[in-house]
Amino acid sequence: MATTLFFNIATLGGVDRKGRLRLQGSEMAQFETLDNAYLLVKDGRIADFGPMEQMPKFGDNVTKVDVDGGTVMPSFCDSHTHIVNAGSREGEFVDKINGLSYAEIAKRGGGILNSADKLHEMSEDDLYEQSMKRVREVMFKGTGCVEIKSGYGLNTEDELKMLRVIKRIKETSPLKVVANFLGAHAVGRAYAGRQAEYVDLVINEMIPAVAAEGLADFVDVFCDEGFFTPEETGRILQAGAKHGMRGKIHGQELAPSGGVEVALKHNALSVDHLESMTDEDIAMMIGTETSPAALPGTSFFLNIPFAPVRKMISAGLGPAIASDYNPGSTPSGDMKFVVSLACIKMRLLPEEALNAATINGAYAMGLSADYGSIAIGKVANFYITHPIPSIAFIPYAYTTPVIREVYLNGERQN
Repeated sequence: MATTLFFNIATLGGVDRKGRLRLQGSEMAQFETLDNAYLLVKDGRIADFGPMEQMPKFGDNVTKVDVDGGTVMPSFCDSHTHIVNAGSREGEFVDKINGLSYAEIAKRGGGILNSADKLHEMSEDDLYEQSMKRVREVMFKGTGCVEIKSGYGLNTEDELKMLRVIKRIKETSPLKVVANFLGAHAVGRAYAGRQAEYVDLVINEMIPAVAAEGLADFVDVFCDEGFFTPEETGRILQAGAKHGMRGKIHGQELAPSGGVEVALKHNALSVDHLESMTDEDIAMMIGTETSPAALPGTSFFLNIPFAPVRKMISAGLGPAIASDYNPGSTPSGDMKFVVSLACIKMRLLPEEALNAATINGAYAMGLSADYGSIAIGKVANFYITHPIPSIAFIPYAYTTPVIREVYLNGERQN
């Protein structure tokens, strides 16, 4: 692979010289930048960077890119998406406008079950083609790493179909993709009124089948009011761990439902949503490996409270923020807008929000040794902006398309 020099960078953002895997508490306000900089990429990884006045001389064997006063930022690391799905649910959008809650729509057989019905009828090839459109969409909005969850199959065959599509995306997309098995997203229609049997199906049939094909990096459960109990969640996480899948949790979205406690008990890598997180939950998470992950787009779209991220940081935690891109509760994978929401609605400083969307997002996927910041040796995933006055302009100008070029693995994306 070629060596590429990027020069005349107005601001190089997200610089890390300490090799940190995540930032917590007051560290989150530290978003190191370097003005008037150069960046050297070799074999798809960051080889060097520094101020222009210290830039070494390079020969003709190095490709040179004049950034021309743009800002270079590490790609967003979106640790919670449902990009693989069979289509939109704008009918439910209208239901919400008419006053129905997310929980009420689910009780009527809509929501997740609606998506499962659509996915059942769609071929694997069509599902892949439709999902790749969303993958390209988020890529050109600045995302370089993404976790994609299953959970719209809700039977063994369709969950495997989703995960095979995610595997194809891994193999054919320049994005770094991790796969999450979310068979316990809801109880499948065939098991209505028989939740215990469905949990047994997830544990005894789905997880072994997923593991046999090596299709998932993580196992996830929707542990919340009206969905799966902490006891059921614990059993599923335990079964996943036996097959090499570390746990993650959808928790505390609709009510304080024990999601944080069960996540910590089973050393889950992240517990996501947290709109109903309590002070006790925050205290429990201090000093643990488990990352809190907030999804401000969900709160915005559903008109529900925002996760108490300001409290988390003040307590010393290091939250991630993610898009939750899905057809029901957050039909947007725009991480720049997620960063803006974190600033506007959660009262995060721009530096805190950007760290939450990059290095801490990478940590929540187990990827922060290689992604999430500008550091020597890390994969060269970054985007170049049009000239902007400051880093704070990115969340401030919340609908302005600032990204000019996207580079993944050191290569420009077209």
